[in-house]
Amino acid sequence: MAFNRQVKLGLSLISVTATVVSLTACAGENQASTSKEIKIDGSSTVYPISDAVAKEFGKTPEGQKVSIDVQFSGTTGGFRKFCAGETDISNASRPILIQEMDACVKAGVAFIELPVAFDALTVAVNPQNSWAKDVTVAELKKVWNKAAQGKVTNWNQIRGTYPNRPLKLYGAGKDSGTYDYFNEAIVGNKSNSRSDYTGSEDDNVLVDGISKDPNALGYIPFAYFESNQNKLKALAIDNGKVSISPSSEVVKNAQYQPLSRPLFIYINSKSTQDQPELRAFVEFYLKNAQKLATTVGYIPLPDEGYKLTKIQYDKGEIGTAFKGVPEPNVTIAELLRRQTKFQTEQEAKRASNSNQ
Repeated sequence: MAFNRQVKLGLSLISVTATVVSLTACAGENQASTSKEIKIDGSSTVYPISDAVAKEFGKTPEGQKVSIDVQFSGTTGGFRKFCAGETDISNASRPILIQEMDACVKAGVAFIELPVAFDALTVAVNPQNSWAKDVTVAELKKVWNKAAQGKVTNWNQIRGTYPNRPLKLYGAGKDSGTYDYFNEAIVGNKSNSRSDYTGSEDDNVLVDGISKDPNALGYIPFAYFESNQNKLKALAIDNGKVSISPSSEVVKNAQYQPLSRPLFIYINSKSTQDQPELRAFVEFYLKNAQKLATTVGYIPLPDEGYKLTKIQYDKGEIGTAFKGVPEPNVTIAELLRRQTKFQTEQEAKRASNSNQ
């Protein structure tokens, strides 16, 4: 099945819309569930939002007719299942990658990309840590890059004023989109990350580890910090001019860089055509995402963002507005610009096709 991805890393936009016809022809290959069960997997970062939506939807008349299974195996693990047609929705803490798009196309899985919130990826320490209040991006790079493995093992190697105490690192597992994003933002590429740290796709494991280890330094999604503030301390990110602590306001004002990032759900387009209960759930999700994202500790999109996301879903716009790699420094304003550009290009393609 031919697929012209139009993918070049230098492009500012990837569109897989050109594959809609071929994907529709291959729809019979799609293995996604057609029973009255909605299967969701993927990012542990996005899990709290999707889980909250599923619980609220379960209280509605439509929700009482369907079983919703929400799991988390990490963004990469979730896309592995989604692109094999095993799930209906994939939670993701980074945009879909080029190789994952290829896998989806090969399996005949057309996807709709829907941004649902923002995260302020949080660098956290144990509350007993009295010496560290902030950290620079350069210091994080010094700690987490592969060259530091087995060498940067004490706190005073991060900053000379810190005590000579052992450094214990905690971070995302390799199947996590958080792992991909953090390493892209801090060390330049996930292949440059050190591996001698406690890693997990379950952020609760990281919270537990940091909360019990006075020498800990780790990174976790903002929602997991918010719900565990009595157990953790967040470090401000020093950009050279001012130290910025994670919060909703600094993300909205594009000040918390490079650790601010969009969160997504990816919908199996064929599943929405076959399953009215899935359509009802996604519509409920988009209607309530703003409120529930805030409830679980994430930063909601502005009203315009959810309007654009709803249009994207209603029109069934297949593809992604990203480059097929984890992208640091995407602000809320940039996300809205990309959504608008993506939809404008889709409209132009539909108009061109109708005139042929």
